[in-house]
Amino acid sequence: MQSPEFPDIILFAIPFFILSMLIELYVTVKEGINSYEKKDAISSITMGLGNVFLGYFSKALVLLSFLFIYENFRLFTIPVAWWSFVLIFFADDFAYYWFHRISHECRLFWASHVVHHSSQHYNLSTALRQTWSGGFYSFIFWLWLPLLGFHPAMIMLQMSISLLYQFWIHTEAINKMPKWFEAVFNTPSHHRVHHGSNPIYLDRNHAGILIIWDRLFGTFQPELKDEKVIYGLVKNIDTHNPIKIAFIEWVNMFKDVFSGRKSITKRFLYFIKPPGWKHDGTGKISDDLRKEWMDSVGGEKRM
Repeated sequence: MQSPEFPDIILFAIPFFILSMLIELYVTVKEGINSYEKKDAISSITMGLGNVFLGYFSKALVLLSFLFIYENFRLFTIPVAWWSFVLIFFADDFAYYWFHRISHECRLFWASHVVHHSSQHYNLSTALRQTWSGGFYSFIFWLWLPLLGFHPAMIMLQMSISLLYQFWIHTEAINKMPKWFEAVFNTPSHHRVHHGSNPIYLDRNHAGILIIWDRLFGTFQPELKDEKVIYGLVKNIDTHNPIKIAFIEWVNMFKDVFSGRKSITKRFLYFIKPPGWKHDGTGKISDDLRKEWMDSVGGEKRM
């Protein structure tokens, strides 16, 4: 079978990203929504440019890994056809959900993903605030796709389509989409929740394109009218330095691993336990913060 070739749609989309941000800036200023801050936006764009540059190296690693599995271990040979694109749409989105969820529940993956949550603002430039390290190892969540028999070129195209879709949902300029759309797809409202540091919003709505996975696996949380989203981290890093944004959590994680007197097992657990976990029991993870918040409002779960 001839190897298919697809364009790098992310590079072609860059002019669209720029135009969209300018339109959003105009709309939000007109509506009195203060979603942009100059230094923050510059930091986000710089992180995005760094991600594109490093992507030339990380994508080579990903493609080689996919090709190795596809050429040597694939269980089936799935042809490049309309129906296989339908299948890979759902398969990729399912893989993305678990990658995204684990990136919030395992500190090793959070160390790279935290970059995307480090802004205290929410706008289209925030979508560009991407990791410089995650591309070199997060692809493991997709390795089962070439094993099944999807061609690596198809997989990487669909991964780019998913990333492109997620650009437009990083905005406060859109309140709600039609109910049927909100029920099935990821939307600005759903993703605002995901970027919230409010206890009830922590580690919720991990969807890529389809919100159905969150509804199915119990991680869905609607945006509440009486609980305005507070963007950023539980403990914000308060810096616009791209180098610090990219690597500060890696530094903090390794400090926790190698500092103090503790067993090898406890040191290892700092890699796999959720952000906020401490070996001496003094830390608080998202579930702890959510429970405390629930108790403070009378134990009633607000949906």
